[in-house]
Amino acid sequence: MPARKQGQPSTISVLHGGVKPYARKKGEKYMNKKQLAHFRIMLSAWKADLLDELSRTVSQMRDEATLHSDPNDRASRETDISLELRSRDRESKLVKKIDEALERTESGDYGYCELCGVEIGIERLEARPTAELCIDCKTLDEIREKQMA
Repeated sequence: MPARKQGQPSTISVLHGGVKPYARKKGEKYMNKKQLAHFRIMLSAWKADLLDELSRTVSQMRDEATLHSDPNDRASRETDISLELRSRDRESKLVKKIDEALERTESGDYGYCELCGVEIGIERLEARPTAELCIDCKTLDEIREKQMA
């Protein structure tokens, strides 16, 4: 697949939270006010979606607190609840990561690798808005993890 030219729109039509990809302009400074605003909107929308889903799950579990007389139905329902809670637990951890990313947009650290300080890149941030490491540092981190396991 050929590389995209700067300013050319991403092949992704909608990102997290229903936000459209950022169209970078030629010569535009990395992580300028417009880009930071784009990522704040995307992160905030994604967070709102996750929080809505969390509250919907809690409401649904309260409403469906019926007892099943059949042991198989009860076991199936308990399994469903367990999977749902595990999924919501991951999402609540993601909300914390989103909050941290929003804090980085305010402090001016968003978009830069926490280890080496290089630009993470617009495309990577749109794919993974909570990214804290550039692709090189992340790759090395994953290699280290595999070696330790």
